[in-house]
Amino acid sequence: MTIKLKRAYDAPAARDGVRVLVDRLWPRGVSKERLHVAHWMRDVAPTTELRQWFQHDPAKWPEFRKRFLAELASRDAELRELRQLARKRVVTLVFAARDAEQCNATVLKEYLESHPARKPRS
Repeated sequence: MTIKLKRAYDAPAARDGVRVLVDRLWPRGVSKERLHVAHWMRDVAPTTELRQWFQHDPAKWPEFRKRFLAELASRDAELRELRQLARKRVVTLVFAARDAEQCNATVLKEYLESHPARKPRS
């Protein structure tokens, strides 16, 4: 599984593979054509309440990360499609935040890489 991260304001590249927007809101000032995403998966983004609480405050990062990981743990159905895409080819998670290290996409990438899909019980 190869998962990359890229800001929505950076130019798309062929090596991005399948580009997936993972923000609840569309990035300001970016057209569909310029963003060039195959999917917009709002349901794998933090809830509106968590996003508004965090407001990209570095002091809140550890708690945001903890809360968002807890949200992701209850979203297996929403993450299934993303995992299936990543098994087949490179997936680039596209996000709008300025801080590429302390944003929802980094937590999502970490979660996907450390929590592979659960195998169905037989």
